[in-house]
Amino acid sequence: MGASWIDWIMELQSIAQAGLFYSKDIYDRERFERVRELSAEMMGKISDLPVETVRGLFCNETGYQTPKLDTRAAIFRGGEILLVKEKSTGTWSLPGGWVDVGESVRSNTIKEVREEAGLEVEPVSLIAVQDRNRHNRPRYAYGICKIFVLCRAKSGSFAPNAETSESGFFALGDLPELATEKNTFEQIRMCFEAHENDDWVVLFD
Repeated sequence: MGASWIDWIMELQSIAQAGLFYSKDIYDRERFERVRELSAEMMGKISDLPVETVRGLFCNETGYQTPKLDTRAAIFRGGEILLVKEKSTGTWSLPGGWVDVGESVRSNTIKEVREEAGLEVEPVSLIAVQDRNRHNRPRYAYGICKIFVLCRAKSGSFAPNAETSESGFFALGDLPELATEKNTFEQIRMCFEAHENDDWVVLFD
């Protein structure tokens, strides 16, 4: 099954979640519960994930469904970009993560860099706002907006932490194995292009 099936299942889940939030009639709520359960079962079938796992990812929110936000910081030293090594996979990514409740895009970018790379940074400008499922694999069962932020390092140094085991600066032609579910080569290259272009225009899709 292709991308169209995932899109259709995600739409069904979104309709069911909105119906559960707005409907007051007990029978309508039962129907929407069943639609959401069917969407989870269908997603499990095409993704080979246990239905329980899909429910946790796919059916754990209330209210009108909107995309999650993920920030990624692009920090340069000379002609090299900062990456951190993920403890869980051994692959490398731009420092970043989910935008927490109570955080703005700016403050979340600062927080994630501090936690994952040990640096204090100043966000300078936006590079891009991307629909994750158009750029990264595997596709997720919910929408994510990835926000890439060009930052300037001010102070600090790396220390191992709960999420990352190393950090380093890398040239575009000498990147380590990337955590492509978080950032691809094309996304890293985009950050280099933004860093090198004083007239960069924010990309969005």
